[in-house]
Order: sequence, then C-alpha cells, then structure tokens
Amino acid sequence: MKAIRKIIQIDEERCDGCGQCVLACAEGAIEIIDGKAKLVSEVYCDGLGACIGECPQDALHIIEREAEEFDPEAVEAFLESRKQDSGTSPVVSFPQASGCPSTQVHVFSRPDAPAAQAPQGKAASALSHWPVQIRLVPPNAPFLNNAHLLVAGDCVPVAYPSFHQEFLQGRTAMIGCPKFDNPKEYVDKFAEIFERNRLQSVTVVSMEVPCCSALLNIVVKAMEKAQARIPLEEVVVSTRGDILERRTVAA
Repeated sequence: MKAIRKIIQIDEERCDGCGQCVLACAEGAIEIIDGKAKLVSEVYCDGLGACIGECPQDALHIIEREAEEFDPEAVEAFLESRKQDSGTSPVVSFPQASGCPSTQVHVFSRPDAPAAQAPQGKAASALSHWPVQIRLVPPNAPFLNNAHLLVAGDCVPVAYPSFHQEFLQGRTAMIGCPKFDNPKEYVDKFAEIFERNRLQSVTVVSMEVPCCSALLNIVVKAMEKAQARIPLEEVVVSTRGDILERRTVAA
C-alpha cells in the first residue's frame, strides 16, 4: 500500500559508490549495484536517514513522496534470507578504524575486459575497491560478499610485474605483511570475513621469503575458526618476480 511518507532519495550523479551508506543502513535497504548506491526496495527504507551522515558526496537526502509503506516484517524476512544465503549474521554497520580517508570504503566500476586491454602505452588498473590493507577492510564491506578474494603479501605487487592482469583482475584484494602486523589480528579479521560473507574462492599470493609464508597459515587458521570451507589456492612468487609454486590447498 502506498502513502505519502519520508524516504531516501539517491543522487546517482553525485554517488561514487563508496558503500558507506550500505554499512550504515541496518535494514539493508541500500546496495551497491553497477558502482552506484541503489534503493533495493521502498518497503525496506524506514525514512529515518541513518545513512545520510555517512555519505561523503552529499548524494543522499530524505524526501517526502508517494511510496510503499515501511514494512518491518519484510525487513526482518529480507535480513534473514541474507543470513541463510551467506550462512552469517546480517550485515550491520562496522566501525571504521579512524576518520582517515584511507578507511573509507569505495567500490569502483571496472569493465570486465582484462586489464591488459588498456590504451596503448598505459596500463589499466584492475582494482575494484578501497581500502585494500587487511587492517583497514571492514568485515562487512560490500565488495566482500560473493567475491573471489585475493590475499597478497604487500611486496608481491612490487615483485610481480603482471600482478594486475594475472591476479587482481576479477578479484577482491586484501594485502598486508604478517612480519610487521599482528598475525593473531589477521586471523580474527579473516575469520569474521569468512563468517559474514559468502566467498567464491580465496587465492593467497606470497613471496618466497619465510615471513610471508605465514599468510597461508593465517588464512587456513581463520577458515578453521570460522568453520568455513572455501576453495583455496596458494601461489608463491620469487624475489625476482617468477612464480615458484602454484597449488590447490585442501579447504
């Protein structure tokens, strides 16, 4: 039943697909589709505007117009269906590490064509989101669900010249260094990611140096903690930029 009421309006010209509104909407009324925030259904929007203050582009506004009435029961059913689909708790707002712009979630619209098909003389980026540092990625970031996750040592993109074309294309990236960061925090972060999101696969790309090999163990321990079974692949890169090993790891 339709009525004149308050409801969110999204200015797609201003929207940059950062995903902050998705994290702020407890009802799940907004999703990032084709790089833009979209209202999934009028019945999921309560019109209270919790998402507005999270938008850095001023693309969200509450207006009054004729719309389907807010339906709390439909919201509950929708969130429950998400939970059943992913085997996790519904997505809720995840506090950012700080007010630093490096923690703001962004989803970029990238063509499906390989990164190698860039204009002559210019290599195209295959990066589809931000942030990428393991410590900064929220476990409920919109780009994680249904993703092919790439976990890479932060030296790998420097050592391997075709990183974007061969590894990053079509994947969601998280990079870090287990030597300088806390491995236990990494395990906890990935375990929460595996619990909250349905992932298609995980590829771990590490350097041949001993400290970097801990990345695979971190991911395996996180899967065990989350009781997740996800196709897992390991790739080891030499300091000279060659692939030394590529194997499937039992999930």
